[in-house]
Amino acid sequence: MKRLLLETSFSKIYMIIMIIITLLILGGYFSYAMFTVTKEKENAISIVTGNLTYKLLVDDKETNTLTVPSNSRKDFIVTLSNPNNRVGRFNFYYVGDLADGVDIGYIEKEGVNTPPSSTGVNLEKVDTTGSSNTYIVRVANTTESEISIELGVNVGLDYNDLDLPSDGHLLRKITSTGTVKEVIDDDIMNRLNYEDSEQTFVTGSNPYNYIWYSGKLWRVVSIDPSDNSVKLVTQWNISSISYDNDSSAFEGSYMEAWLNDTTVDGFLYNLREPDKFIKMDSRWNAMLDDRNLSEVTRPADEESIVEDPVGLLNIYEFKMSSSGVAIYNSYLNNGLSWWMMTPYTASTVRNYEINSSSENINTDVNSYFAHGIRPSINLKPAIKIVDGDGSAENPYRLEGDNDINLEGTLLNTRYSGEYITFGTGENNLYRIVSHETEGLTKIISSEPLKENSTFKTISFGDTSSYSSSNTIGSFLNGEYLNSDVYLTSEQVEMIEDSTIWYLGRIQNASYKYAKYTDLNMSNYTTSTEAKVGLLRYGELMAGQFYGYGNNTKYSLLSYASLFGIYNLDTSGNVIYNEIFLENSILPSVNLKQNIIITSGDGTIQNPFEIELAS
Repeated sequence: MKRLLLETSFSKIYMIIMIIITLLILGGYFSYAMFTVTKEKENAISIVTGNLTYKLLVDDKETNTLTVPSNSRKDFIVTLSNPNNRVGRFNFYYVGDLADGVDIGYIEKEGVNTPPSSTGVNLEKVDTTGSSNTYIVRVANTTESEISIELGVNVGLDYNDLDLPSDGHLLRKITSTGTVKEVIDDDIMNRLNYEDSEQTFVTGSNPYNYIWYSGKLWRVVSIDPSDNSVKLVTQWNISSISYDNDSSAFEGSYMEAWLNDTTVDGFLYNLREPDKFIKMDSRWNAMLDDRNLSEVTRPADEESIVEDPVGLLNIYEFKMSSSGVAIYNSYLNNGLSWWMMTPYTASTVRNYEINSSSENINTDVNSYFAHGIRPSINLKPAIKIVDGDGSAENPYRLEGDNDINLEGTLLNTRYSGEYITFGTGENNLYRIVSHETEGLTKIISSEPLKENSTFKTISFGDTSSYSSSNTIGSFLNGEYLNSDVYLTSEQVEMIEDSTIWYLGRIQNASYKYAKYTDLNMSNYTTSTEAKVGLLRYGELMAGQFYGYGNNTKYSLLSYASLFGIYNLDTSGNVIYNEIFLENSILPSVNLKQNIIITSGDGTIQNPFEIELAS
């Protein structure tokens, strides 16, 4: 009996243990089996999740839609997170086919992740470091309509490979760093035109082809497929001078001399390390062309080739860069008047004139008129882009010209065009002009002086000879220096006490006469000393209009006669102006040699902060 009871108890215990084990196995199975695998078309495998989820943020908002307006490009910050209590595997893709003229991809950059392959990537559970990935997704839309792209995510367990759904596509890598040619060529926004075997042209109204180099904003115009060098032109007029006195030939002209001048007065001298960045033996075709723009073809006259480091765009390059859009909508239209290289007759030259409603451009412009200058250079093939996205707000930066830690650097080692925080209130931005006086840094206000958001105007004086005591000179060396409306006392202390300001007369003559001679008019003063002055005819930055709407003109130092001085007008042309008429003022000063940079990179978005070193 006792034995029977023991056997019965043992059986019950055994059964209880087996039931418990069975329940544990079943419970583990049901709690762990959070997905099923099903076969779909073409044997594709999809993961149907139970309680595995994901969190997708686009620019910090919970959405899976990327929307981009017509003819624009946008970068999105996309964050994919694992909110589950265990490791999961995640896939990331876009849904559906792209329309013609639309592109999507990811940017590879330090601090962000690369989107996973089709099999997915593991993300740790939410309370463990590394529970989310961040991506930069770029969408370009060259169509005339707003577009939206939907993002998709697959989720599964960490040990199961994922697969894309039938309408899912992986994001491609977009070239954001590399040679200039590679980056420009990989952006659909640039709408490259391959019709010409010798130059591949960037076209359209809104290409992302801005480059910041040597203190100036440039646009990419074309790529030479023979060596992958890249042609640039400045976005804004750098100065304004006569092309020549009575000839339209580029070779031997005032224009050629100014662009390739290797003294402090010229453009080439003030570029950063030109031997390193640009092709010094560039070939410029300056063939005469008197045809209508629609009839212009590639210039073929080899006798018209000029070899120089710096040139101008010719009429054919302008035409090709404007293909596909109305001329006034071309990215080359900066709203100002500027010279091209192409002669129209023996004494007239092609010129682009501001025009917002017509396909016409000026063709028959006398070479002795003074119009704006937009220099053009060819970057060497190996020059690389290392930062930026090609927009005006964030232009591409070139390797070797992307200084990011300049604290303690002397300002007199920096480059013409770079921006400085100087002045007060609405008058607090200046630009470097040159280092005309050894050790000093000449700067100019980036826009005319304002009072209560209105441009201040003043007459030149009773003669065309500038001095610290004539009307405009008295203001600049008096109220401008002594009123906190324009400068702080610390900034006034940074200015050299007195420097030379050149007052040469210009009359259909070379820009050099503004500084070096008065054309034998010995009864006129050729220079004066003062703390504050103005820029002269043909000086670097004496053509800038960026940032103030092209709605005012300002005085220059150079004069035409006893009662006439020169002004830069609203189109960027130098014109005669009578001395008693009021005009805007762009003050210029020379900063002392011991001014140092404390922060900034010299761009308009991040200008240099400076101080007087002890």
